[in-house]
Amino acid sequence: MAISLIRTMILYFAMIVCMRVMGKRQLGELKPSELVVTVLIAELAATPMQDLGIPLIYGLVPLLTLVFCEVTVSMIVLKSRRVRKLVGGMPSVIIENGVLRQSEMKKNRYTVDELMEHLRKKDIMDIASVKYAVLENDGTLSTFLRGTESPVTPKQMNLAIDEPDIPAIVIADGEVLHEGLSKLGFNNSWLDGKLREQGLSGARDVFIMTADRRGRVFSAVKEL
Repeated sequence: MAISLIRTMILYFAMIVCMRVMGKRQLGELKPSELVVTVLIAELAATPMQDLGIPLIYGLVPLLTLVFCEVTVSMIVLKSRRVRKLVGGMPSVIIENGVLRQSEMKKNRYTVDELMEHLRKKDIMDIASVKYAVLENDGTLSTFLRGTESPVTPKQMNLAIDEPDIPAIVIADGEVLHEGLSKLGFNNSWLDGKLREQGLSGARDVFIMTADRRGRVFSAVKEL
């Protein structure tokens, strides 16, 4: 029992390391080569977990070999457009200038139902409102609406707006995150002042508090 537990923990942490080495993109939409590697890694790790008669090294070596191959291919893909096209494929234009390209749909075995589903997920109900639609390598559909259908932007209306600023967490579950304060250029005195403004006695009463460089704060008090 103890051996099975230890082997499982080793393989578990090995898989985490492998996924981190392959990059954050693995956690999102997967390209064909990435999907193959991910499935193989799961399969290779499962076998030594289930069969204690298989030496652990027989699971770790193929695991690390796959990661090495994936990282190597990724490096080559960065340098060569030809290899990139071979490994990952190229996007397909499904709608061009408002015209549905049926040949591209047939080539990708992309049905009308799938097209309508992807458009609905983007809150688009009418194909006629789409200027371009591109089927990406990961299977998602990128759409560009006609000018008359696109939302009006502040720039088009000559409106001056504040540029957005990414907030940082300064308190999480009652704990002050000094890294977040330092990133924003604030200190504990500033934080204490914000807490007093909201009628709070201290950070221990706060479930979460975020702030940006302009001093704008959002906070949620802990529930009793």
